[in-house]
Amino acid sequence: MAAKIEVLKNKVLSDNWFVLRNYTYQLEKADGSKVEHKREVYDRGNGATILLYNREKNSVVLIRQFRMATYVNGNRDGMLLEACAGLLDDDSPEDCIRKEAVEETGYVVGEVQKLFEAYMSPGGVTELIHFFAAEYHETLRSHAGGGVEDEDIEVLEIPFPEALEMVRDGRIKDGKTIMLLQHARLAGLLN
Repeated sequence: MAAKIEVLKNKVLSDNWFVLRNYTYQLEKADGSKVEHKREVYDRGNGATILLYNREKNSVVLIRQFRMATYVNGNRDGMLLEACAGLLDDDSPEDCIRKEAVEETGYVVGEVQKLFEAYMSPGGVTELIHFFAAEYHETLRSHAGGGVEDEDIEVLEIPFPEALEMVRDGRIKDGKTIMLLQHARLAGLLN
């Protein structure tokens, strides 16, 4: 059953890098009564992420980079270990992730597998992430990676069992990366 809402107010709070809006809306509940809510919604666009994996080596390629939001929320050095990802901008999800993989990791990806889509923080962020996986091989590496212009990305090849241990012990705290690693395990992509 679709929600019955009426938007009463839509105010732009910030239009700096992305758009932050304050919505006031009336929601009709299942019993017919109505309740009014006020919510801030951050629209940063949609994105895509990819797990690069190698069956022969039983390994994955992840990146480490500084993330300000984690720094202000208790991550002492602000560095986050994560799967390659990026915003769609005007690209399709698959085109986006192919471009990001080359820029961030140096690997040109061949066949990609679309896994699923997920809202990562639906209580206040509009972003829908498209999840992919692809095999990587040294023969597909075009350069060392590291990102573009203002990015400073470290590329890491990690044995799959170690990556899972890094989730367990807290060294990997990025939601999309955890989801991709768990999917790889459940789907039997790696051991």
